[in-house]
Amino acid sequence: MKPETFVRAASLSELKGAGPFALSPNGVDVVLARFGGGWRAFGGRCPHQGALLGEGELDGGALVCRNHGWRFALNSGLRDGGPECLASCPVAERNGALFVDIAGFKPSAAGIAATRSLDDLPGPKPLPLIGNLLQLDPTKAHLILEEWAARYGSIYQFWMGRRRIVATSEPALLEDVLRARPETFRRPENMDRIISELGVKGVFNAEGEVWRPQRKLAVAALAQRNVHRLFPSIQIVAGRLKTRWERSASVGETLDMVEELKRFTVDITMLIVFGHDANTVEQQNDFIQGELGVILPAINRRLFALVPTWRYVQTLSDRRLNRAFVNVRAWLDGLLAEARTRLKTVPERAQKPSNFLEAMVTTRDENGKPFSDDVIMSNLLTMLIGGEDTTTFTLGWAIHQLCDSPQWAAEIRREADAILGASVLAGSHEIASGLICAGAVASETMRLRPMVPISFHDANVDTSLGGYVVPKQTTVAALFRPAAIDPANFVDPLAFRPERWLEDSLRPHNVSAYMPFGSGPRMCPGRSLALLEMKTLLSLLYKNFDLDRVGDSADVSELYGVFMSPAGLKVRLRSRHHEAVV
Repeated sequence: MKPETFVRAASLSELKGAGPFALSPNGVDVVLARFGGGWRAFGGRCPHQGALLGEGELDGGALVCRNHGWRFALNSGLRDGGPECLASCPVAERNGALFVDIAGFKPSAAGIAATRSLDDLPGPKPLPLIGNLLQLDPTKAHLILEEWAARYGSIYQFWMGRRRIVATSEPALLEDVLRARPETFRRPENMDRIISELGVKGVFNAEGEVWRPQRKLAVAALAQRNVHRLFPSIQIVAGRLKTRWERSASVGETLDMVEELKRFTVDITMLIVFGHDANTVEQQNDFIQGELGVILPAINRRLFALVPTWRYVQTLSDRRLNRAFVNVRAWLDGLLAEARTRLKTVPERAQKPSNFLEAMVTTRDENGKPFSDDVIMSNLLTMLIGGEDTTTFTLGWAIHQLCDSPQWAAEIRREADAILGASVLAGSHEIASGLICAGAVASETMRLRPMVPISFHDANVDTSLGGYVVPKQTTVAALFRPAAIDPANFVDPLAFRPERWLEDSLRPHNVSAYMPFGSGPRMCPGRSLALLEMKTLLSLLYKNFDLDRVGDSADVSELYGVFMSPAGLKVRLRSRHHEAVV
């Protein structure tokens, strides 16, 4: 061993419990865990899809990846049931700190392994100066790009003004892009600038060394091992929603289901992230919901704009967006001040923060410094916006699909009646997790109606993709649905068949073509919580109510605005009049 090859990874005082711990000494991802009275350290990314292993779980003597549950023995690094083996690295304790030898894990961006030029790619013919922007309706961008993929193939090009975009729907290429973050690919500079100029520089748009500590904090708050602690917040809001829907059912009211579901997800997010009971379910004052409804559509319009006119002339919609951010920021400032007061009044809360906001205030970065108010505020905004719409829209699409598949609505009801008994909703995290039919419906919904149908990435360096040379700063558009509805990957691909997630007999069934939460190191940290919310809400709804969609299936359309929403989803509920208890 050469001592000079060891680098400081963390202070021992920061490593509480057995782990796993996600560390990044000198920008190298390492996973660390206590084992057998000592330490074990391995390369930090899963060999399957590049997820950060430090975000996983320990189960006995195994390290479990949070992405698809791959298990690796801590004594050897060998995968349970497969030939893969994690590369290990030596560990040493010195002067109250932990050092690891990362000589074999030097980070490197993917190099060029191709000769073909992007000029050889097919694609729609661009116009001078404006490219294909006239063909790109921002509210239908995903449908247009998917139609071009069907016409030109799984990798093609189009132009936004003078900027070339390489689009791909090939699962292997999507994996290449997602796994190569943040070294080879990053979020687009244009997207970063648009979001940053609104005052948001959180985990969603942060990059590199700025991203890592923020990601670590977000994952810690939303990790699977913490979800059981968050479940009471889901119960509180779900119970209130059931009461609200009973009143609506009694008078035959037509409900805008997306707005109803937003109340559910906003209230849960408020409780989990801020420890604040907004209670929009029971109150008519939905101030935050209204402001959030302004923000994402406006950002989406800016992403597809030919000229950034808002930087020169502010229109009414620009001013409305600015006001929305000012109002939300002022509201969050109040919550931040309240959190600081609580922590000052009850200092012991700092040792065991009860929500994400308190964790942000009390946690120190890798240099031992507190996060700035700007970083805290940016991450609060990120979690508030992202935590609301993604789960809301997936639940909305699930309800829409179930209106056309009543046998699966009945199956969710049968399962809920059998598992929940006399209770109107799941009584614990463990019970909710066991609602496998509701989970299968959620998975199938996300296959057909991905909440993020497009994701954009810029190349940090000259690299390659699918045999083509990709110059630095080229934008790659990742299209997630085409592969998930390809008959080569899923049998009867356009049909809503939740049973494909319950049975082994449905083939083909290529889970690598299904990426509802992304993949690689930046996989969505809220995956476990989102699935738990979906299972709880679907079982609550179909156990306690019959549901009719108002209008035809065709009246509900896909509306793109960073996330894909079910526009026009109206329903009426009829209570099943259970004599049930919570």
